[in-house]
Amino acid sequence: MMPVHPPGRSMSDTLAENTAKSILADRIGFDEVWMGEHFSATTEPFPSPLMFLAGLVSQTKNVTLGTAVINLPNHHPAIVAAEAAQFDHMSGGRFQFGVGSGGLAPDFELFDVFDGAVRQRKFLESIDLILKIWAQQPPYDLQGEFWKIQIKKTIVPELGFGGMPKPLQKPHPPVHVSIGSPDSPTARIAAQRGWGIISGPTAPVWSMASQWKVYSEACHAAGKPVSGANWRVARNIMVAPSDAEAKERVYGEHTANRHYFGYMRNALLLGKRLSMIKPRREMTDEECTPDALMDECVIHGTPRTVLDKLIAYRDSVGPFGGLLQIGVDWSGPNAAWEREGMTLLAEQVMPKFRQHAAAQAQAAE
Repeated sequence: MMPVHPPGRSMSDTLAENTAKSILADRIGFDEVWMGEHFSATTEPFPSPLMFLAGLVSQTKNVTLGTAVINLPNHHPAIVAAEAAQFDHMSGGRFQFGVGSGGLAPDFELFDVFDGAVRQRKFLESIDLILKIWAQQPPYDLQGEFWKIQIKKTIVPELGFGGMPKPLQKPHPPVHVSIGSPDSPTARIAAQRGWGIISGPTAPVWSMASQWKVYSEACHAAGKPVSGANWRVARNIMVAPSDAEAKERVYGEHTANRHYFGYMRNALLLGKRLSMIKPRREMTDEECTPDALMDECVIHGTPRTVLDKLIAYRDSVGPFGGLLQIGVDWSGPNAAWEREGMTLLAEQVMPKFRQHAAAQAQAAE
């Protein structure tokens, strides 16, 4: 869940809605729940994914809880390190640490990180500092371009002074980074450092395939195993009793999917980044409509149709090991549609899709 809601909805309503969706996912067999972070958009009103996920710890039993993502340039790394370590303990180790450099223009302005090169340097410095904090005991004397982390003068071991929290999982929770652009350089960095990658829901097939190519080649070059288990792909998915119903629930005038892709199209156009989600490289901005994006990015149909489309999609982009269904707004009939779609996906599609992926992996050995 980014999540994307109509700007007029109250935060109380959307918090309750996304909590209900997470509890449903846990009950019907989903493996993971991920929540995003944005500070300055009423459409994506969740400045603290860790705070939201903390509310789910006692209400869920099976799902791991992930941040998708904490935008590291917006935070002091010592705060992120301490809070993430605390949450790992609170969740009993059901935590996946998703991080990124950010993607929302008003957040860039709010935190003065409009410069993309600066933003990327801050991101890399922050994650390096966080991992160092988790890996060592005081004293701390970590010097970076943007942050200085120091505890040297006030260390009192018998009082516990100077020690920073360490995660429950050793050496630390799994690290994942978000990937949005074609031929992503972040995918190369993730491969070199042994992190997982999460490919975003608006990436077209050609871009998604390029992300896996970069990641897998960088793994080979670094002497690390190449495994689709470290790659999660996010997609809008609508499963319905008939193909016609599924199509109407995606393309209808008031559907949450239409709102979602209209929002994403306009947001990226304003940010001068529409080219990264165009289904064809040569497509003009005018041709890149919400309908064109839905044609490319939404997988819809009956359970049988969706299974066939997922198999064909995985054959096209690469052997992803995790499929993330994007949660959409539940206004009007969309709540009933997505509840039914999530249940059909979990109970009728994924068992067979897992079997297919397992058989492919065995045949490749």
